[in-house]
Amino acid sequence: MDTLLRVDTANSGSYLLAVEMQGRRDPDKLNSWTYYLAHLYAKYELPPVLLVVCQDKSTASWAAEPIRIGPPTHTSIAVFPLVLGPDNLPAIIDPDEAAQDLGLSAFSALTHAKDPALPAILDALATAVVDTGGQAAKDWAEFIEIGLGAPRTRALWRNLMATYTSRFPGSGTIIEETRIQSRSEDILRLLTLRGIDVPEAAQERITGCTDLETLGTWFDRAVTATSVEELFAQR
Repeated sequence: MDTLLRVDTANSGSYLLAVEMQGRRDPDKLNSWTYYLAHLYAKYELPPVLLVVCQDKSTASWAAEPIRIGPPTHTSIAVFPLVLGPDNLPAIIDPDEAAQDLGLSAFSALTHAKDPALPAILDALATAVVDTGGQAAKDWAEFIEIGLGAPRTRALWRNLMATYTSRFPGSGTIIEETRIQSRSEDILRLLTLRGIDVPEAAQERITGCTDLETLGTWFDRAVTATSVEELFAQR
């Protein structure tokens, strides 16, 4: 299972939300989903809900079909997946609307990952995440990055988050600190892979930088630089 969440409600008790990202039809998953739900219920003694997130209508339609286990004369187990797809979850491109419910907005972005409007959807969501702040926003930011799957769309999300958090330098948010550390490590790793020597003083300058815009510039230069000095050159 891709993600397992415990949901505590105000009036209806608690339940488990088992989230599965499904990119294509896979008959083997029908058996897996049945096992997941039975195992979760036996282990945690909480009612589980299977949520399948799809990025195309065909897969979503397939995933929504009930799973029935048993002989033709008697169904012993029946599984009814809750399915989200681009046909039943609207795209959200307004930051204020996205901020009203980060969870819903996150799932909206994941279901529309193949939509041509994805950059606008992620832009609105990134704005909402940064404006909301706090641990919950950080968790959703990580969930979105993992759920997007494809390297190109994940890179788009990372760049958006890096851009928006850089507008609030020194804010000390967990997201900002994580992005700074990640970008510094990316620069050093890229230079190492390209066989460029990085003296200790240069390493300290890179890891000590707290400005994401500057780190972004250094990362871009690291792609083609022939020496570490080229990263810091004034242009």
